Amino acid sequence: LASDVRIATPTLKMNAAFIRIGLSACDIGVSYFLPRMVGSSVAAEYMLTGRFMGADRALQLGLISRIVDPGALEAEARDFAADMLHATPLGLRLTKEALNYAIDAQGLEAAIAMEDRNQILCAQDGDFAEGVRAFLEKRKPVYAVRES
Repeated sequence: LASDVRIATPTLKMNAAFIRIGLSACDIGVSYFLPRMVGSSVAAEYMLTGRFMGADRALQLGLISRIVDPGALEAEARDFAADMLHATPLGLRLTKEALNYAIDAQGLEAAIAMEDRNQILCAQDGDFAEGVRAFLEKRKPVYAVRES
């Protein structure tokens, strides 16, 4: 649930298993992530019962982005990663930060303030010019390698 993008195969089968062995289903962030993703009623359905969910239901609820054959799973994940690498490292990091922040933001104004901040930071980053050039030249960007 904490993954940014979730891809599954048709054989996906998952549940909040701990509730079925005498523990709470609230473990390792499930009680935080699941209701935010599917709503409190659906989260309660799965967390209170330990019922299993398959790939089709997970896709319908938005828990996964897509269903692919097992043989295509790695290629699909690599395609997602390649698409993400078109973004600047800073832009990618700040987008992830803002997505996580917006879930619990105090309101629209707070989320827009975060977005504005991030756009200013990205526009001042050296990789921004390379991203624009690459777009205009219809090529993959080559961003600077930085030590963290």
